[in-house]
Amino acid sequence: MAKVAYSKPALSYAQQLQQLKDRGLTIDNDAKALHVLEHVSYYRLSGYWYPLLADKTNHIFKPDAKFDTAFQIYCFDRKLRQLTMSEIEKIEIAVRAKMIYVLSHKHGAFWFQNTAIFKNPGAHGRSLARISDEYDRSDEQFVTAYESKYSDPLPPSWITMEITSFGTLSMLYQNLKSSRDRRDIAVHFGLSDTVFESWLHSIVYLRNLCAHHSRMWNRAMSISPLHPHNPHKQWLINTAVSNRKAYYMLSIISYFLQTANPHHTFHKKFKQLLIAHPTIDPGALGCPVNWEQEPLWGFVAASAATPAAPPAT
Repeated sequence: MAKVAYSKPALSYAQQLQQLKDRGLTIDNDAKALHVLEHVSYYRLSGYWYPLLADKTNHIFKPDAKFDTAFQIYCFDRKLRQLTMSEIEKIEIAVRAKMIYVLSHKHGAFWFQNTAIFKNPGAHGRSLARISDEYDRSDEQFVTAYESKYSDPLPPSWITMEITSFGTLSMLYQNLKSSRDRRDIAVHFGLSDTVFESWLHSIVYLRNLCAHHSRMWNRAMSISPLHPHNPHKQWLINTAVSNRKAYYMLSIISYFLQTANPHHTFHKKFKQLLIAHPTIDPGALGCPVNWEQEPLWGFVAASAATPAAPPAT
């Protein structure tokens, strides 16, 4: 099909509302709908009412389609992103801490500048450039205190990595030359180095998706995390699930939390969120039938073999 120039005009909020009505969407409260269109936007909401369309080419809604249904899905998705970001923070901090500890003891305080421990010099150079940019932009008090006393262009890793983005940290891990270095970090989280690398990249992707307020509900992720063959911690029993849906990504978070925050309540919070939104179909997230019966989603960390951990937050 030949491409054409985009020529549709911008519509006022009232025109947007009327267009939805003309296409068959039931709107019970015009004032509420106008407020939502103004403060959320027609285009952002369109991803949530897309499944309500009977004719997706001409944008004609099903007879029972309601504006409030789409808005409730949007509200659920927003809360899911907030919950996801909160848990990813714990994983990010745990991964950062383990990388700093392992690599500093093996290769010194400034390991991230040591080209010899990375397999791709070009990629390493790009990572260093990002680290320098992130350091220059930082207004942390500890950065100012360090610069007032020391002459090194960058601080040791336990300072520098604290202001390095999770994405850059993931790229540093991916570029490590030594299989032993990679394994010593990955084994702490009960994974092989190849799966750990894949899952680390997936967590970064999911974090960026949430940070940009993108939709998780009913989304096919653009990445495909590896399936673990011999995970050392509780994983999914039913592995016949899509690794490109939110459920799989949330399961990865739950897996990591067994190490990062053993007494976590993520699984409970997720279930409570679904209970609070009974119209949400878990299948749209990729959840299989009886997913709640998975041990991973009822995980209780305390056991005789598990060391004491601080309370979950």
